[in-house]
Amino acid sequence: MISQNPVFIPGPTNMPEVLRKSCDMPTLDHRSAAFAGILHPALEGVKKVLKTTSAEVFVFPSTGTGGWETALTNTLSPGDTVLVGRNGMFSHRWIDMCERHGLDVIVLDTAWGQGLPVDRYGEVLAQDTEHRIKAVLATHNETATGVVSDIAGLRAAMDASAHPALLLVDGVSSIGSMNFEMDAWGVDIAVTGSQKGFMLPAGLAIVGVSQRALGAMATAKLPRTFFDLRDMQKGYAVNGYPYTPPVGLLNGLKLACDMLLEEGLENVFARHRRIADGVRAAVAAWGLELCAERPEWQSDTVSAVRTPEGFDAGEIVTHAAEVYDMAFGVGMGEVAGKVFRIGHLGMLTEAQALCGLATVEMCMVDLGLDIQLGSGVAAAQGVYRHGTRQQAMAAE
Repeated sequence: MISQNPVFIPGPTNMPEVLRKSCDMPTLDHRSAAFAGILHPALEGVKKVLKTTSAEVFVFPSTGTGGWETALTNTLSPGDTVLVGRNGMFSHRWIDMCERHGLDVIVLDTAWGQGLPVDRYGEVLAQDTEHRIKAVLATHNETATGVVSDIAGLRAAMDASAHPALLLVDGVSSIGSMNFEMDAWGVDIAVTGSQKGFMLPAGLAIVGVSQRALGAMATAKLPRTFFDLRDMQKGYAVNGYPYTPPVGLLNGLKLACDMLLEEGLENVFARHRRIADGVRAAVAAWGLELCAERPEWQSDTVSAVRTPEGFDAGEIVTHAAEVYDMAFGVGMGEVAGKVFRIGHLGMLTEAQALCGLATVEMCMVDLGLDIQLGSGVAAAQGVYRHGTRQQAMAAE
């Protein structure tokens, strides 16, 4: 059965119909000039979304996890030391990948609900006078907890100790929806996917690579074949791929970048902030709390909402799906059963957000929580009234 309702999981996101149709195209010769007309504009569009002029962009038939592996295997060697913060399920999974690749991993554990500890990163880097640490890994937006971290601050901490480590950043649930400045923040590799801010189906690992990170390929000894950037560079040079590319998804990526840039990146970020502010107002009106412990850590793409002690938050997600045919995100890892997640990224409007909030309210009341019907919706309406369309008209 195909649902008529929007989804409120933090990816894959709702797809604009025009993007869905752009991926549904006849077979195209991927060694033809026609494919070059899709590939190179898509890569250039991603560069603009990443706010970089110097990095190279690579797109693999994969997901964000493949992007992580691309970042590691093209820059590091077995036994290399990496410094990683763990504050949620996705940073935990990246650590697991590092360990499976035989890297020496220094883990900075942080409470799930807090941003990455920039000061502790700085302390460890300052003590590493022999520069054993080859890369610093950070998750910009931890999807499991709805927590955003300060990547610019992390770069400043690295620069304060003049540490030469590469900065590798997971921006899967932030890039294309929240401000991300690859050049200004000194990010060496930025990883994202097609299924979140770019509003496409899952299937593309999108990786921005600085010139310094490209230089690290010469000495990197971790095994790589499918994700070898050198092969991809050779393919791009002749307007192709080292293997059969996902032509339809790349065509969708080209159009997705056009749409984001036409709306204006700052307008995209402001829209996400406004919708997130409405969700946060609703959570407060319900008398509940976010997993993110401080306002500066609150994500603009996903909100993880804590439920009262002893209540299984997963019941809300199950009830919403079974009774109201609407999808929300479950808690993961340490916060499983303690939070439910509201995804508010990609193609989403204030009116759609209100639909999701109303459904969550019905679920919580159905399940016996002390929630007043309409309270969260009214609080969000207070944020959204005279919203996007009216503001645009006033600006004209």
